[in-house]
Amino acid sequence: MSAPKTTASLPQWPTTAPPPLRNAIVRQTPEDFRVTELPLVEPAGEGEHLWVWVRKRDHNTGAVASMLARAAGVRTRDVGYAGLKDRRAVTQQWFSIHLPGRSVSLPTLLAEGVELLAQRRHGRKLRRGALRGNRFEIVLRACDGAPEAVEERLARLAREGFPNYFGEQRFGRDGGNIDKARQMLRGERRVRDREQRSLLISTARSLVFNDLLARRVERDCWQRPVAGDLMLLGDGNSLFAVEAIDDMLLERAERGEVHPAGPLPGRPGKLRPTAAAAAIEQPVLERYASLIEGLDRQRVDAGRRALRVMPVDLSHRWLDATTLRLRFALPPGGYATALLRELVR
Repeated sequence: MSAPKTTASLPQWPTTAPPPLRNAIVRQTPEDFRVTELPLVEPAGEGEHLWVWVRKRDHNTGAVASMLARAAGVRTRDVGYAGLKDRRAVTQQWFSIHLPGRSVSLPTLLAEGVELLAQRRHGRKLRRGALRGNRFEIVLRACDGAPEAVEERLARLAREGFPNYFGEQRFGRDGGNIDKARQMLRGERRVRDREQRSLLISTARSLVFNDLLARRVERDCWQRPVAGDLMLLGDGNSLFAVEAIDDMLLERAERGEVHPAGPLPGRPGKLRPTAAAAAIEQPVLERYASLIEGLDRQRVDAGRRALRVMPVDLSHRWLDATTLRLRFALPPGGYATALLRELVR
């Protein structure tokens, strides 16, 4: 496999086929990118945590968490949220504030572009990853391409899914976090802040995963198993090994019930790929041996992530000849930008 082409220090990983749109404007305004969190649980109505349903425009999640902490008179670490949402967007999500034994009066308008839509008590803090997914409404403007080709690609994405790449935002501006992660994991950069250290560890693992996924995309086996694969059920929680490929497994993969899984490197787990799957994966792991050794020193446990993501309820509408609106939902960890890169060059 040839080295991925790069812009600055961020690799440009391959798509499954040339995108049907040569150009399009994404996020001309924040309203062109709407995200609504799909909660895993609803607040029960009582407990020592105040859950707040927030609509934010042109603010990142961390900034809103800090605003809530100041307004409630608590530490930032006492504010929880399930996932990071895009800044240049209009998004809705839950935050939790730890307020045992006391109440606070929070303003409806926390800041320009930050509205508190609902408040309700619950017994537990909102933890990272505690969501069913996110629902998106995205408008692409000045679309340059044949509508028939776009609709054909959308039908294929709905049927087959798309490569589950980590989005560019995971790697920082122009991929700047990649070098920082390398330096930290080699012991050349000391990072005291826990959030920053976690971010750089995630950057390193995401880089390895994306490169392995790119290798599978080039071989057209990102959506179907090969001998020796580790597979994930559609819920993303159950991992099992594949020794031989049979018709039943292929049919389940075609229906989107199971997905091949790629590495989130760290200290080795019990299950490892073998045979053809290991032969595809090993050169990527060898290329990043120093990063993986650093993750081991950081006591990061290895994991697996599905190579494919299936959009839910994917629909589209042409608002005019060059303006396309998309609606769909993705499971936790799925990036809308990974779907968009299959449509727009």
